[in-house]
Amino acid sequence: MAQRILSSSYFLAQPITVSVSGAGRVLGTPGGIDCGVGSKNVCKATFSSFTYVKLSAAPAPGATFLGWSGSCSGTGLYCKVSNAFARDVRAVFSQPATVAPTTYTLSTSVTGKGTVASQPAGILCGAAGTSCSTSFKSGTAVTLTATAPAGYSFSGWSGACSGTASTCTVSMSGARSVGAAFTQSPTTYALSVSVAGTGSVKSTPAGIDCGGSATACKSYFGAGSSVTLSAVAPQGYTFTGWKGACSGTSSTCTVPMNGAQSVEAGFAATVTSAPTSSSACTQVYSSGATLVSGKVVSTIPSLAKPVKGKAFAEPTYKTCVTRVTDHAVEPPSGFARNDYSRRQAFNADSSKLLVYALDGFWHVYDARTMAYVKKLVGPGGDAEPQWHPSDPNLLYYLPSNGVGMKLYELNVATDQTRVVGDFGARLKARWPGAAAAWTKSEGSPSADGRYWCFMVDDANWNGVGVFTWDRDTNTILGMKSTNGERPDHVSMSPSGNYCVVSSDGASGTVAYSRDFSQQKKVHHKSEHSDIALDENGDDVYVAIDYQSNAGDVFMVNLRTGVRTVLFPTYLSGTATALHVSGKAYNKRGWVVISTYADGGGSLQWLHRKVMAVQLRADPVIYHLAHHHSAPAGYWTEPHASVNRDFTKILFNSNWDVASENIDTYMVELPAGAIK
Repeated sequence: MAQRILSSSYFLAQPITVSVSGAGRVLGTPGGIDCGVGSKNVCKATFSSFTYVKLSAAPAPGATFLGWSGSCSGTGLYCKVSNAFARDVRAVFSQPATVAPTTYTLSTSVTGKGTVASQPAGILCGAAGTSCSTSFKSGTAVTLTATAPAGYSFSGWSGACSGTASTCTVSMSGARSVGAAFTQSPTTYALSVSVAGTGSVKSTPAGIDCGGSATACKSYFGAGSSVTLSAVAPQGYTFTGWKGACSGTSSTCTVPMNGAQSVEAGFAATVTSAPTSSSACTQVYSSGATLVSGKVVSTIPSLAKPVKGKAFAEPTYKTCVTRVTDHAVEPPSGFARNDYSRRQAFNADSSKLLVYALDGFWHVYDARTMAYVKKLVGPGGDAEPQWHPSDPNLLYYLPSNGVGMKLYELNVATDQTRVVGDFGARLKARWPGAAAAWTKSEGSPSADGRYWCFMVDDANWNGVGVFTWDRDTNTILGMKSTNGERPDHVSMSPSGNYCVVSSDGASGTVAYSRDFSQQKKVHHKSEHSDIALDENGDDVYVAIDYQSNAGDVFMVNLRTGVRTVLFPTYLSGTATALHVSGKAYNKRGWVVISTYADGGGSLQWLHRKVMAVQLRADPVIYHLAHHHSAPAGYWTEPHASVNRDFTKILFNSNWDVASENIDTYMVELPAGAIK
């Protein structure tokens, strides 16, 4: 099970200077040092005096590492530097031997009637030409395009290419051979139907009977004929609409069979209004709810550990708080915690919530009664579960521990699972070593669940690229190589307009357009952050800048690039760590911030609490609760996460006992309390 262990010691920094001579590169762990690339032969970064920095020497191809000097010595490829005071390290590499360029032959063949052409030019094979073999310089990426004439269709590649896409890219690291097959157009075409959610689809004429226990989801119909599809929703569910060759929300749709067709029918559980808060919370707010604001230091009162399921008024701020879990007497064992601030813990109607266990499994609780529901079948470890935006029974997840390149949809009521995105072949065509597609545990799709951004790792967890994907059309919208710089995490913005790639390397944090044709740098490194919607509906990156003079919490508008400081955190000689949750998509202009691990001085107004923060200069800040979690490692961080309408906020706590004995707690607010 992958664990994320993050440091919050950002004060008492000391510099490390690294210089590189010869052909090689020096990387630092943690990030900040990346020296020897291009003309950047002297690098400098600052680290906490409690930090040990591992420097790694990587010779360029054909070069060798000659040794360290200065604060490091010897010829080993690694050097560990204690950063108790400033360090000066020098790394010397040899120059690579000159290697003469090599060319390799690319041979193509055509079966049936069609044409294959190359870019760069050189191949024009089949019906339009006889140039079926030529040589290209080693390392050249050659794109082959298959074109079928009228009456024929391209049926697929063989050899160094595979699949049925009309284009294929071949890397010329050796001699290559590619075959392209074309077939005459059929007299019948396939109609494929898929069902998202709970419901069924039947066809007239017969052939399709798909959904529920029926599995006839593909059938062939005569070319030029028409097929009528009918969607039927069972009790408790609603038909939400067609996608693909059909559109709209009518229960029937007619498909012209002028080619192979694909249709998806969507169903969602009938959503009933969830109560704003439990009956116990209604009693807490019987005389009204007035949230406390302002930057006032409040003493944290001593409070016995609450009993599971019993709501109480938070002593200082008078909000309604309930202990959700008690892992000592009910599943899961080890601990029961909200996974992360950037993950939406609550489902579409806030009737269910996710809890993460020490053994890596995911569990569901009733968010109204706090009753334990079940352990999820399927997700495990870094599966990154994401709730469906409108169906409260559906969620998406990745393969267990992040290993694999598929996205699954799970119905938590029925335990039925289906694959909604299989990226493997498409990613390997661009990056042959691709082995995992994920966000590295901190990303989310767009607020409507349509657009996703994933990073791609090889089998050794080296980053190779980033891509964006449209769930509704199962289309990869853009791909970008990361050129050896592995992101810390990636995420789609709530609007779906930006893929935000966060890195501690030279790139920093960058917001890319969906097709990666445009980019905007929003911060010089990766920090604890989230992406939210401001009051105008613009995407904003909200984070802390520990390198600024005041340790500012700030936001950057991803459309305009304007940066706005929200508030400083370096107060009276103190520093603190924090997490951000921007998941209140239906309450634009607000985020939840949870602070922890403060040090360096006396208690300040922002320490050890869960807060609602307005997204504007000089914001209104509502104090929601003291979380009572004493620092004792990563798992004890509060990681507060807010639901879509800002009426429920989860947080983790060991309730003032410095241990990993963690349970999940919830703050409930009346609708409209956040103004």
